Amino acid sequence: MGGHKTMSGSTTTRQRSAGPVKQFSVFTPNRLGRLHTLTTLLASRNVHILGLTVLDTTDSAIIRLVVDDPEAARDLLQEHGFPFSESDLLVVEIESETRLKDVLSALLQAEINIHYIYALMTRSRDSTALALNLEDRDVAEEALRKHHFKVLGQADISR
Repeated sequence: MGGHKTMSGSTTTRQRSAGPVKQFSVFTPNRLGRLHTLTTLLASRNVHILGLTVLDTTDSAIIRLVVDDPEAARDLLQEHGFPFSESDLLVVEIESETRLKDVLSALLQAEINIHYIYALMTRSRDSTALALNLEDRDVAEEALRKHHFKVLGQADISR
C-alpha cells in the first residue's frame, strides 16, 4: 500500500506515464464454451485476467476484460480472429467496501457519469480495485486524487 502520495507534479507525471489501464471488449457469438476458449487462449501465453464482466444477449456477448499483459492479449486476439475493441479505464484502489460510497460521492460531486463499473480480482487482503468506464476519465481522475484516492495505471496492476 505505502500510503498516499503527494499531489506533486512529478508524482502525477510518473503515474500518468505508466499509462491508463486497458480494457478489451471482445465480441463473440453467445455460444457454450466461448468464454472458456478465450480464457484458455490467454492462459496459454501466461496472460492473467485481472477483471472480467460479460454482457450477453440472445445471440451475442461482449466479454470485457482487464489483463496484466495488454500487448500479449492484443496479439492473441488478433492472431485467433476475435473481434475486439480497446478502451482506457480509470482504476481506483479502495481499502474496503465501505469506501465505495466515497468513490461514488467524489464522482457525483464532479458531475461524472459512470457508464459501468466492476471490481478487479483481489489485489491484497486490505484493498481491492474498481474499474470504471466514465464520461470523462481525466476529470474523474482529478476528482478522485483530490479526495485522496489512489488511481492505478496499467503498470500498477501488471505482474
